Amino acid sequence: MKNGLLLASVIAFSVLGADLAQAQRVELRSGDVTVLSGEKTVNVEYDYSNFGVGKFATEQEYLDKKTAEYNAKEAGKGDAWRKAWVADRKERFEPKFEELFNKGLQSKGLTLVQGRPDAKYTFIVRIRFVEPGFNVGVMRKNAYIDFEIDLVESGNKSAKVAEMFLNNVPGGQFGGFDFDTGVRLAESYAKGGKVLAGFLDKKLK
Repeated sequence: MKNGLLLASVIAFSVLGADLAQAQRVELRSGDVTVLSGEKTVNVEYDYSNFGVGKFATEQEYLDKKTAEYNAKEAGKGDAWRKAWVADRKERFEPKFEELFNKGLQSKGLTLVQGRPDAKYTFIVRIRFVEPGFNVGVMRKNAYIDFEIDLVESGNKSAKVAEMFLNNVPGGQFGGFDFDTGVRLAESYAKGGKVLAGFLDKKLK
């Protein structure tokens, strides 16, 4: 029994390690990020308007199904879950992305901040796919997120300076205490911010 659990743990960590390796890469599809050299502040906006969740093509389909399932078990539980799903973006996910980004670029003096349209440039962080994962004790699956990130001019957002992709950014905790979906997804956002910062740190003077 112990050997089986040990093997399962090794496999889980190996899979997570592979996911992390894949997530350490930012794909620069077009443009030039070196325009950020010398900038002190970059504005950031998040776009959740079009993304799939798990096996569902749209977030709406996922929310409708999960809300109905939870409400069937306990009146009002699904509605509360749905509200928390959206609230987590501002309360947990976005702060994590910005925190790890800013830590990674401290040496460059570049800070990512929401609500700064006066900054010369803006990052538009679009969520393209979310795998919430699960953790039921004996079985678990890491969350992961696909990000599409555009660097644009704040005064003219149709002027795209660079286009980047971060795919399969994993979210999970090695300790195995990530039973809450929000905890797993917060880790995906944190890793996304960290990976983007690492990419820029190598590009900026």
